[in-house]
Amino acid sequence: MKTDLFADKEFNRKLTKLTLPIAFQSLMLASVAACDALMLGRVSQNAMAAVSLATQVQFVQNMFLGAVTGTVGILGAQYWGKGDKNTIQKIFWISLRLACIVSVLFCCGCVFCPRTLMRLFAGDPALVEIGADYLKIAGWSYLITGVSQCLLAVMKVTGHAARSAWVSSGAVVLNAGLNAVFIFGLFGCPAMGANGAALATLFARVAELLWAAGSSLQKGFFRPRLSMFFARDKALTRDYAKIGFPLLGSYAFWGVGFTSYTAVMGQMGADAAAANAVAAVVRDLLCCLCNGVCTGGGILLGNELGAGRLDTGRRYGERLSKLSVLIGLGVMVFILALTLPVTRFVKLSDTARAYLIEMMLILSLYMVGRSVNTVVINGVFSAGGDTLFDVYSLAVCMWGVAVPLAFLGAFVFHWPVAVVYACTCVDEVGKLPWVYAHYRKYKWVKDLTRDAAPDGAQGFGNRT
Repeated sequence: MKTDLFADKEFNRKLTKLTLPIAFQSLMLASVAACDALMLGRVSQNAMAAVSLATQVQFVQNMFLGAVTGTVGILGAQYWGKGDKNTIQKIFWISLRLACIVSVLFCCGCVFCPRTLMRLFAGDPALVEIGADYLKIAGWSYLITGVSQCLLAVMKVTGHAARSAWVSSGAVVLNAGLNAVFIFGLFGCPAMGANGAALATLFARVAELLWAAGSSLQKGFFRPRLSMFFARDKALTRDYAKIGFPLLGSYAFWGVGFTSYTAVMGQMGADAAAANAVAAVVRDLLCCLCNGVCTGGGILLGNELGAGRLDTGRRYGERLSKLSVLIGLGVMVFILALTLPVTRFVKLSDTARAYLIEMMLILSLYMVGRSVNTVVINGVFSAGGDTLFDVYSLAVCMWGVAVPLAFLGAFVFHWPVAVVYACTCVDEVGKLPWVYAHYRKYKWVKDLTRDAAPDGAQGFGNRT
């Protein structure tokens, strides 16, 4: 395994160049969420809770935008590997039109109907008011998020993943810094609490868009051609929809499923909720490496498939799948080593600390499955346009097994907290045999590109 994995220096160089900046970007996003909670927690419990609930609106928006930008990553990587820059322009503008529709709808909802949206997530009038004021300001940032995300997505697949990561991470750092200034009233600014967090988000998103747009004007970067804004390509649009709709379905299944897990653990008492919150932070921070390999490896694999080098693409897919196992095992050992330091560092009751130790042990096994599934399903399979498998696996393993088990265990059978937590993790481990069996079918070894020809001259995935 070691010889096969590490002998190809060119593969390792390309993968490292793509993976490290994306993993760093993922780490920054996970870290700033924790910082925001800590800052607002210093203001008041209501402010922290209200903003946490209000940002669920953005979470839903990100599911739609994730499907849009994910499709850019899949199709864009293949056409970039093929050297077809004109089609990448078309893909970008299809994505931008969709992202603008989503962004306008969410912005209007937040600015004009913030209380209605907050009542979907909160019943306490105080939380509704704080959250509504937050959404009125932050909602304007949702208007421009789609544009910047499309620019950053196309940047990743056109050889500038590092710049994309710097732009996104820079916006995160700016957001965190402005949070401190506006929330606490530093440097002569008035202390604005939750509204300060919203204002910081808005300024950070504006800066992110300006930096991303400015980068597109530099030599060697993808530069959108405004003349193609209204360009239509029916065949490419069909290809886009064939990949994008399953991605949207998987994002929706996954997002609502994880929200359900949090709700179940929250109903099992304050100690269980506190322990689960700490375990979630550890999980999100340690997922960064497999997220980076997933995205970077998917781009690298897509380049080879789009260039018609299917044998090389298949070989790269095999290396990525093996690498995902090594990453999972490494993270498992790391979590086991972190368990005692984390439980001693965080201030928890004795009961919550005992819960957390049990959760960390379960989490260590979960991360092996999570690493393999993230890289193989969302990286390898998706690179070849095989996005429907993720929808099926989530529908069966998460919604058919894990979610019902967790609800039954918590509310019907009254199982111990650790057992219920294990139920929320069973889907990632349970679907490993299914993932392996699907992988061996090699349906993901597919060139999705079309030759430059009149609209509809060739079919979707013309080489397998």
